Amino acid sequence: MSRLMRFVCACAVCLMVAAPIFGQKKPFHVLAFYSTTVEQDHVDFAMQAIPFFQAMAARDDFEFKTTKNWNDMNAEVLSHYQVVMWLDDRPSTPAQRLAFQNYMEHGGGWLGFHIAGYMSGREEWPWFADFIGTVFSGNNWPPLPAKIDVDDPDHPVTKGFPVSYTSPANEWYSWNPDPRLSSGIKVLMTLDPSNYPIGFKNTLTHGDIPLTWTNTKYRMLYTNMGHGKKIFDSKLQNSFFENALLWLGGRMR
Repeated sequence: MSRLMRFVCACAVCLMVAAPIFGQKKPFHVLAFYSTTVEQDHVDFAMQAIPFFQAMAARDDFEFKTTKNWNDMNAEVLSHYQVVMWLDDRPSTPAQRLAFQNYMEHGGGWLGFHIAGYMSGREEWPWFADFIGTVFSGNNWPPLPAKIDVDDPDHPVTKGFPVSYTSPANEWYSWNPDPRLSSGIKVLMTLDPSNYPIGFKNTLTHGDIPLTWTNTKYRMLYTNMGHGKKIFDSKLQNSFFENALLWLGGRMR
């Protein structure tokens, strides 16, 4: 066998050995925080979200753990996870909040749903107001389905999505200031204006209302979806949830 042939064969063997290695999914670890003593509609969402993401973890080969102990929001625990999720609540103590801030400022990942973005005013947690780029301003009531505009169908979490779709019944939040105008914020989904007015007891009547966005200064994504038992009724929206977590876990670019 010639030197050239030996070289070609050696390269082929190397590629055959390396292929499974390069083809392996990058492992990551997720810790989802939730509460059972908050508003029942938020608990209902968490109780459906947990088995949804557990099944996803088994299918996509990553670790998914949950905790109701918000004191687990500390440096030692967080150091074991690449992504944390807030399903139906938020940290409430200065120590928990500082641990989360340090985690995010040192490369941690965060996926927050619905109530995770709620604050009555900036003074409640100024760092977090800058982190998500806004504070809560208003909401519709009761929960209703809505037409959602996809602002960026080329982003990894919405890649291939239609320009709009109908989201299941949810309580929709409005914001002040408009997060779209805040530094670093990239909006991925917006409440379509054709929904206005939306609500009966509380009504959203106008304005630019982003629903899903990321702060490009961090590895994070917030989405307004997360109220009640119907959130997982849309296969298309479910694929967005899956994409969001895989993106934060480093599986999608």
